Amino acid sequence: MSMFRTAFLLVAMAVLGTLWRDASAAQATAASSAAPVASSGAAAEMISRAEVTRIIDNTRRIVSPNGVDERIKLRIGGIDQWLSIRGRDRRNPILLFLHGGPAAVTMPASYTFQSPWEDFFTVVQWDQRGAGKTYAANTEQQMSPGMTIEGMTDDAAQVVQYLRQHYGKQKIFLLGHSWGTVLGTRLARQHPDWFHAYIGVGQVVNVRRNEEIGFAFALRAAKADHNPQAVRELEALMPYPGTVPMTLQRIGTRSRWETYYGGLTHGRKDFSYYADAEGLSPDYDQAELDAIGKGSVYTLNHLLQPLLGVDLDDMTDFGCPVLLFVGQHDYTTSHELAEQWFERIRAPSKHLVLFADSAHMVMQEQPGRFLMHLVTDALPLAQKAGDAAPAEVTRGD
Repeated sequence: MSMFRTAFLLVAMAVLGTLWRDASAAQATAASSAAPVASSGAAAEMISRAEVTRIIDNTRRIVSPNGVDERIKLRIGGIDQWLSIRGRDRRNPILLFLHGGPAAVTMPASYTFQSPWEDFFTVVQWDQRGAGKTYAANTEQQMSPGMTIEGMTDDAAQVVQYLRQHYGKQKIFLLGHSWGTVLGTRLARQHPDWFHAYIGVGQVVNVRRNEEIGFAFALRAAKADHNPQAVRELEALMPYPGTVPMTLQRIGTRSRWETYYGGLTHGRKDFSYYADAEGLSPDYDQAELDAIGKGSVYTLNHLLQPLLGVDLDDMTDFGCPVLLFVGQHDYTTSHELAEQWFERIRAPSKHLVLFADSAHMVMQEQPGRFLMHLVTDALPLAQKAGDAAPAEVTRGD
C-alpha cells in the first residue's frame, strides 16, 4: 500500500490524504492509550468522533425555509452515486463541484470552507465513480465498465441533467478542481448551453509537461534547501519524465518532494491538515473514510495510463464563459501552463484570478478571497439571467 500512498500529480490529494489519515489515526490511538491522568486521579475525558461530528453538523445545519440539505444516492451510469446538495436558498444558482484525484473526494472536508458559499449558491459535492461514498456503495465489478475518462464525463453529464431538471434550472455553474478540470473542460465544451460558466481551479493542461515542470521545481527547491536526500532521490529519476514507463514509484517520488516544498499547499510540507479534517467529517462514517484509500488504489489501476496522455493544449474554444482560479505557487497542476492556456482561450467571456498565497488547494488556502471572487466574478453571470435569490436590503448614505 505504501507505494500507492505516495502520489501521482492529480492523485496527490487522495493518496497523500490516505497516508496522513492513517498516520493521524495511529497517533490518536497511541495518545489514547497513554492518556494523561488528571490531578484528581480521574482519567482525562476524551470526546468521541461521533460527538465531534454531531457538533460540526449542528453548527452548519441549514434551517432557512427555502434551504436544501440533502445527501442522496442516485442511479448514475448504472451504479449508485452519492451527492451532497446544500444551500440556504433554492432560488440561488447551482454550483456543481467536480473533485480532483481522480478519487480525491472533496465532500468529507468541504465543511472546512463551503458553508459561506451556501449563502450564494446551492453547492453540490459529488463522489465520482470509484471514489469515497460511491466506491463504498458498489462493487468494483459494477463500477469498472465506466472507469474511463469518457465514461466519467458521461456520469458528470447525467449528474448535471438531474440537477437541472430536479431544481428547475436552465443553467448551472460547473467548477472543476484538479482532475475535475479534465471532466469539466470536456463537459463544458460539449454542452455550453448547460452552464452559466465553467470555473477551473488547479486547471490541468498537459500532464507530461506538468510532470516535467513539477519535477524541475522540486529539484530546484531541494538544491536551494541543501537537502541531499531529496536531491539524490530526484536526480535518480533523471531524465524526468523521460521515455521510460511512468511508474507509481517514479511519480510518487517527484510528488512527495514537490509537496514537501509547497507545490501542493503553499507553506506546508505535507497534507495532514486535509486528512485530519476528513477524519472529522459529518458526511462520512468510518467505513466510508476507509473507502477513500481503497477507491484511490482501484481508480489508479484504471486511470493512471489514460491520465498520462491527457493533453488539453488545443481545447481552447468554449461556448460558455470561462473563469480560471490559479494558485501562484501551484506545481501540482502547473500555474504556468494554466496561465498560458488561458491566453489561448476563446469564449464569450473569460477571467483569470491569480491567488498570491496559494498553491493547489486555493479554496482552503485563501478561503475568503476565493469566496469573494466566486461572488464578484461568477455570481453576476447567474444574476443577469435571473437565477439568484434577491439580495439583502440595504440603507444608508
